[in-house]
Amino acid sequence: MFTLLGISSQALFGQLLIGLINGAFYAILSLGLALIFGLLNIINFTHGAQYMMGAFVAWLLLSYAGLGYWAALLIAPIVVGVTGIVVERLFLRRLYQLDHLYGLLLTFGLALILEGVFRQMFGVSGLPYQIPAELSDGYNLGFMFLPKYRAWIILISLVVCIATWLLIEKTKLGSYLRAATENPALVRAFGINVPLMITLTYGFGVALAAFAGVLAAPIYQVSPIMGSNLIIVVFAVVVIGGMGSILGSVVTGFALGLIEGLTKVFYPEASSTAIFIIMAIVLLIKPAGLFGRRA
Repeated sequence: MFTLLGISSQALFGQLLIGLINGAFYAILSLGLALIFGLLNIINFTHGAQYMMGAFVAWLLLSYAGLGYWAALLIAPIVVGVTGIVVERLFLRRLYQLDHLYGLLLTFGLALILEGVFRQMFGVSGLPYQIPAELSDGYNLGFMFLPKYRAWIILISLVVCIATWLLIEKTKLGSYLRAATENPALVRAFGINVPLMITLTYGFGVALAAFAGVLAAPIYQVSPIMGSNLIIVVFAVVVIGGMGSILGSVVTGFALGLIEGLTKVFYPEASSTAIFIIMAIVLLIKPAGLFGRRA
């Protein structure tokens, strides 16, 4: 074991691990936000509530249907994604031609309604969700102990983020999605159903939030306020990376998680504000974000 500025290696690597885990959640959630904003021009403030809903669907599947973690990891994103499709069909598609503020106010109101409903049904104390047995132990690396479930979160988050980026940037479907945001009439001329594509895109972004919620359920207690506690930080990550930038959201999410972890080691008092200080500096230097493009 070594020490750095009086800090043991176990404490340092432990905080880096926590930072990577937080960064994984920042990356997946900001990825969904960037996808929805970049392709639909909607600032989706309901994202935190949809993340919370993913955790609750996993808990309900376990408590009332006897379906464990692995089944919930597949079912919960689909269920919550379908609710997102309903929201897009009923409300959001009426706002696409209006100012971004209308979409922000609508989604913020929906987030408050969803959080209030879950508070009324389940309270705010939080509900436990067990780590799957296959991932319940860990690895002794000598300089630190690495829990299997934490390693799984980092790995699967990277896989999902990279796969989504490849889908949007490197496939014909992704090119259609990007073209539909610039010139929907041209895309329709190729026989593509643009409204359906937009609806499914929103549903996919919501499903990403629910997927992160299922991943978070065994680490954090399942609570109606778990999304509201996280969404402001995630919005800061999206702004720093560049609104609508898929790559920016992924890279910035993991990087800021690590920076936050290091701040807790060397200057704990600033850990809760470090991301917002970085956001202010980035906006002063490059208002479009690190990976964003000026309009």
